[in-house]
Amino acid sequence: MLSDKDQLQDIPHHKRYHALTYGSRYTAEPIPKLVLPEKGMPSKIAYRIIKDELNLDGNPSLNLASFVTTWMDHHADRLLAETLGKNYIDQDEYPQTTKIQNYCINMLARLFNAPEHAQSTGTSTIGSSEAIHLAGLAMKWNWRKKRKKQRKKIDSPNIVMGQNVQVVWEKFARYFEVEPRYVPLTHDRYILGVPEALKLIDANTIGVVGILGSTYTGEYEPIEQLNEAINQLNNQTNWDVPIHVDAASGGFVAPFTQPQLRWDFRLNCVKSINTSGHKYGLVYPGIGWVVWRDKQDLPEDLIFHVNYLGGDQPTFHLNFSKSASHILGQYYNFLFLGRDGYRAIMLNLQHITEHLTTAIEGLGIFKILSKLGDLPVITFSIKNPEKHSFSVYDISQKLRERGWIVPAYTLAPNASDITVLRIVVKESMSLDMAENLINDLNSAIQALTSSKPQPPEQTDNKHQGVC
Repeated sequence: MLSDKDQLQDIPHHKRYHALTYGSRYTAEPIPKLVLPEKGMPSKIAYRIIKDELNLDGNPSLNLASFVTTWMDHHADRLLAETLGKNYIDQDEYPQTTKIQNYCINMLARLFNAPEHAQSTGTSTIGSSEAIHLAGLAMKWNWRKKRKKQRKKIDSPNIVMGQNVQVVWEKFARYFEVEPRYVPLTHDRYILGVPEALKLIDANTIGVVGILGSTYTGEYEPIEQLNEAINQLNNQTNWDVPIHVDAASGGFVAPFTQPQLRWDFRLNCVKSINTSGHKYGLVYPGIGWVVWRDKQDLPEDLIFHVNYLGGDQPTFHLNFSKSASHILGQYYNFLFLGRDGYRAIMLNLQHITEHLTTAIEGLGIFKILSKLGDLPVITFSIKNPEKHSFSVYDISQKLRERGWIVPAYTLAPNASDITVLRIVVKESMSLDMAENLINDLNSAIQALTSSKPQPPEQTDNKHQGVC
């Protein structure tokens, strides 16, 4: 997120300083907000200032907008706190930490059904955003290498994806000069359509993106059917178009709730997969993963070797230094939960999602757009919105009065006239909380129905699904 420098001459004097909730107990000196203080202060005052400021934030347990993990158990909290100071990149100084990342990549490659004979490889990242950039670069480099070998032009790479992709894919295309080719949505299809995607592929296509869990509706895209179609196309044209699976949300859900679903390395065109450890991998924000089916799918030219920290250290990242704590938190979850633990949690989330979906439908005014059995997400719109004096934005605002953070937004282009609410069910949601949410949703509808009509919310139709 970008932050702008404020112009001090435009800000009233009293707004340039912190007004402490209990300020008179600690200090009578003004504490600047926008200029680095000349002098320091006791740690308890600094802590109090920030603590008071954070009181205005939402309650993470009631944040149903984000997929990101907001709770870990006390042993995990302790482990992360103890290892925050370990720099992940210092492999020579912290060799065991490097081994633990290797353990995680091995576990993930097998969770995603990489063939045992394949030399799978991968790395941790800050999140799926960095992972997607790395996977996209690998696809572009592989495409370029093949084109050079064929003595063909390399100035017009493109990538095919649905218009429902998360904004990071738009960033990748713009930052690394790849033409994005979007499969348009319809009023009946909110994810990528296979025939429509096939029409956009040509000899300059570096890859096709399949999403295991759309940000907008939680639906899984038909990756197995996409693989069959691309396989046939590659055989007919002698191309070698790969699939990258964006499993940011679904990578830690589908293997446990739908193990028979073929979306991963069981499909021969799937060359790379990203997933977010800080979503349904159940680790605090700051950890993602990208795995390649085989080392040959990750061009050697993209890997840098550094030795100034001691020893040869191969690295493929957009950043350099970062805390190792989140990698260790991921490994902790793998050991603590195992397959049975993850399966139990994900199935419970599916159960709560089914309960909420039934209850929301029972209120009578909503249409469910999400699909049961995919991500534990409920996306719903108002039926016949022209007959009501309120919008989904009004409902979202009304729920906020009770502490619930439920986002309202438009779907992607070609379906952007549909406005929706979305509830993300995470481990911090219980059936009791779900009941309270339904009661508050019903109360919000009743209050809005009896209140004076408000002007409709204005939107620029550029909403991206909240991650």
